[in-house]
Amino acid sequence: MTDLVLETRSLNKCFGALKATDAVSITLNPGEIHAIIGPNGAGKSTLIGQISGALPPDSGSVLLNGQDVTTLPPPARARLGLARTFQISQLAMEDTVLQNACLGALGASGKPWRFFRPALSNSALRDAAERALERVGLLEHAATRTAELSHGQRRQLEVAIALSLSPRAFVMDEPMAGLGTEGSATMTRFLDELRREAPILLVEHDMDAVFALADRISVLVYGRIIASGTVDEIRKDQAVREAYLGDAE
Repeated sequence: MTDLVLETRSLNKCFGALKATDAVSITLNPGEIHAIIGPNGAGKSTLIGQISGALPPDSGSVLLNGQDVTTLPPPARARLGLARTFQISQLAMEDTVLQNACLGALGASGKPWRFFRPALSNSALRDAAERALERVGLLEHAATRTAELSHGQRRQLEVAIALSLSPRAFVMDEPMAGLGTEGSATMTRFLDELRREAPILLVEHDMDAVFALADRISVLVYGRIIASGTVDEIRKDQAVREAYLGDAE
């Protein structure tokens, strides 16, 4: 029985002659924040797509709590506890904050999406959604139309939707994107607490946040992991500095 929460084994994905991921193997341990960093075009979005089920790998496998989920679609992975937040908001802007949060709770329940509207009257689903909103500080905005939220509040709502899935692992794609200095600091503190609930695979360009949060960092360049280690090890790695951190520090 493995203690690993999430694992990829030699994931490969090509788009024509471009090798977007090249034998990428990473792991996520309980209670850990494992950051994936790299320059634009490194293959980070492709990797996240393969982990979440949105993009099938050409070869390799994805395991969640020791179970091979490589062929499972995103909803099935979500029901097994893999919660993803997006670089670009995927929220239903005309629905309320509570309605959006209920989507995650409904996904965790395994009920068909066509029953979304009636599910809003389901007290168990509403309770789960409201607990998630309270965790991120948005419960007082439950009746607010999502389009009226600030950018930072929308990022918080995405985390609430992920929380309502009762996740075993979070996969977060640039949660700091578009946040100012204060917003990034607030999100950093929140994620530091969140790891106690479930480990986080974090793709992020904000290096201050990465260095503050990460237990481990893996560096992806041209589809390959060129280094993996602690913050201090990555800071000192000459190949990493030449490929990425020379511009980031």
